[in-house]
Amino acid sequence: MINEQLAQHAAHVRTNVVKMLTEAKSGHPGGSLSIVDILQVLYFETMHIDPKNPKMADRDRFVLSKGHSAPGLYATLVERGFFPEDELWKLRKCNAMLQGHPDMKHTPGIDMSTGSLGQGLSAANGMALAAKLDKADWRVYAICGDGEIQEGQIWEAAMSSAHYQLDNLTVFIDHNKLQIDGANEDVMSVMPIAEKFRAFGWHVLEISGHDFDAIRSALALAKNTKGRPTAIVAETVKGKGVSFMENEVGWHGKAPNGEQCAQAVKELGGEA
Repeated sequence: MINEQLAQHAAHVRTNVVKMLTEAKSGHPGGSLSIVDILQVLYFETMHIDPKNPKMADRDRFVLSKGHSAPGLYATLVERGFFPEDELWKLRKCNAMLQGHPDMKHTPGIDMSTGSLGQGLSAANGMALAAKLDKADWRVYAICGDGEIQEGQIWEAAMSSAHYQLDNLTVFIDHNKLQIDGANEDVMSVMPIAEKFRAFGWHVLEISGHDFDAIRSALALAKNTKGRPTAIVAETVKGKGVSFMENEVGWHGKAPNGEQCAQAVKELGGEA
């Protein structure tokens, strides 16, 4: 798929993220918007998936370890055809399919229920190891937040990934540098991220998380790397695409009001 088409998908996904959170009156826009470009390359180019058969045995798996960014994933799944767009407007409502965090039991296209930060990489390890034991060709992809990697379980899992040589596992670190309480550097420094993963035995790449060519190239290198897992440290902008949300920590977990929604949708080139 050409980059122009990916950009169109990304703009529509970001528009839907803003609109669905406005409708829900709650949610997490900042970290949802920062991962959208990565998700478009994964779901439209990289992953072996079938929206008409979301549970097919040989599909690639995806784990959104930073589960609070579910709106970005939900809107991407709609864009890819897993379920109707109408479901987005029921976000976080009682008895609706889409809740604040991903639910593998009720949502087509969700491979792992997440939300408790730090646990997703462990689940991704289990999936990747299962594929190895079954001598299966499918791969596992995950996204972790940079604030999330303050969790000790991430590093226990990272050690396991390398020990079991899970070269069918690729993990993105969404390095937007902000978390709920402020800047990562002020809360608990996670730097140097790349060097830490290398020290744990990982193949590490550092890219812009908003450059489709860079994301595509990194995923190709990961697929061709043998004997160790790959971590892609993606430099991103929290709130990407909406001027008043970009790099503003206050938009970690706050829904826009109607006026803010209209401004954001206009900036993204969508329709209110």
